[in-house]
Amino acid sequence: MKKVRLGKSGLLVSEVGFGGIPIIPLPHERAVEIVRHCHERGVTFFDTANMYGNSEKMIGAALETVRDTVVLATKTTRRDKAGAAKHIELSLQNLRTDHIDLYQFHHVSKSEEIEEILSPNGAMAAVQEAMQAGKIGHVGVTSHKIEAALEACRTGLFATLQFPFNFIETDALKELFGVARGLDMGIIAMKPLGGGLLQDAALCFKFLQQHPDVVPIPGISRKEEIDQILSFYENPQPLNESEQQQIETIRAELGQKFCHRCGYCQPCEQGVAITDVLMFRSSVRRLAPAVAVLFSKNAMATVEKCTQCGECVKRCPYDLAIPELLLEVKGIYDAVSR
Repeated sequence: MKKVRLGKSGLLVSEVGFGGIPIIPLPHERAVEIVRHCHERGVTFFDTANMYGNSEKMIGAALETVRDTVVLATKTTRRDKAGAAKHIELSLQNLRTDHIDLYQFHHVSKSEEIEEILSPNGAMAAVQEAMQAGKIGHVGVTSHKIEAALEACRTGLFATLQFPFNFIETDALKELFGVARGLDMGIIAMKPLGGGLLQDAALCFKFLQQHPDVVPIPGISRKEEIDQILSFYENPQPLNESEQQQIETIRAELGQKFCHRCGYCQPCEQGVAITDVLMFRSSVRRLAPAVAVLFSKNAMATVEKCTQCGECVKRCPYDLAIPELLLEVKGIYDAVSR
């Protein structure tokens, strides 16, 4: 694969990286096998976080013997110095390494979080100490919010930006990516397949290839997935007119407010299967209605448990009115299942 320079970090990474979430539920040895397969296929950039279950441990076990050939990126959600320092040491241990190439402040969504991170006792202080000790090479930021991401970028303190980017989430093109490029920041695309919402990998990666300085990090849970994705890079083809029309159709169907399957809203204390319920709208378009109803039956039964407490709304990075959407989707389900 071609190599991409991650901005002023100077890190050279494969043009397609590896996202560490989907291996979480896999057996340890199976996950290790998949990570190693990706590396053997030429993937050199591996992104994870210590909040992703055992993802760090499995990636560390898989890549320990080839550590000098890969770029490891991980993250912390802590905003305080003490908490970030503990996360750094935990990640080093989990990843079986003495240094982390790129350490990112995860899911930064408010000005107040940036202020806390950069305060004298904030998380940046712990990262800077770790950098001085040779434990961290570069620092980045991840976000789902345009305004927060712009503010973080404009501090000039971050080498990289990680943001959702795919053919249905293109808001970053309007200003954010331009600002990041102007500051020579590396750009990493999370959710290149819409968090699993988008089923046509060819459409997704042909679209992304139009932006060669943006490094996508698809989540991989099967060897066949990375093999398919890399086939699009071995013989790159531009989007044809029919494929562009397919993209426009999908955009029109999804609209602006849809579940991205990121999972931040869960678990629900009342037991509502939020993501599974909200995916019915997509499932009923892709599957025979009777099949979609069968697959969603158990999840839909949990909607009645919703108390509209609003906790899921607070956690949703996309500001979705989840309780209202649950009722809306349940109504569609009831109409289809009659």
